[in-house]
Amino acid sequence: MIAATAIVHRNVRLGRNVTVEDFCIIGAPFPGGETEETVIGDGAVIRSHTVIYAGNTIGRNFATGNKANIRERNTIGDDVSIGTLSIVEHHVTIEDGVRIHSGVFVPEYSILKRGCWLGPGTVITNARFPLHPDAKKTLQGAIIEEDAKVGAHCTLLPGVRIGRGALVGAGSLVSRDVPAGQIAYGHPAGPRRPIDY
Repeated sequence: MIAATAIVHRNVRLGRNVTVEDFCIIGAPFPGGETEETVIGDGAVIRSHTVIYAGNTIGRNFATGNKANIRERNTIGDDVSIGTLSIVEHHVTIEDGVRIHSGVFVPEYSILKRGCWLGPGTVITNARFPLHPDAKKTLQGAIIEEDAKVGAHCTLLPGVRIGRGALVGAGSLVSRDVPAGQIAYGHPAGPRRPIDY
């Protein structure tokens, strides 16, 4: 079902049983990519006021909250959920089963691996030297490994890696890698103990 108020551009290929709610824009053109195809798999539910730019490849059972913004040229797997008011910039890889909660910011060149979870209000950064003339040449997103969980309102600095199955406590500032299977928290976050569940 596509709402009458939604805009679905001609470069969009929708799967079966896709719902596009009111005031969404799907396949929004961007400079230099006006004709790039957007593919959205079967069973997607795209909630009102969401904007998805051209050049995205999105798998089955995709869901957004209201007013999600997904920029161009991302690869998004199956069973991915992106919450209300979250922003995913361009050239991001999101694997199967990832949950991005509400109000999350995911910048360019981030990699979110299978089954990871980002809590509400989490911000990933990717510019080591913002406003530097060469800042765009050194952008580096975070890597969140399989089944890692990042608690609410965390900030991840450029290039950090959250190890497989790790848990980052709410409100943490992550300035260095978190080892696999560890609980880490604080300012800056550091590993505190192994996960024992």
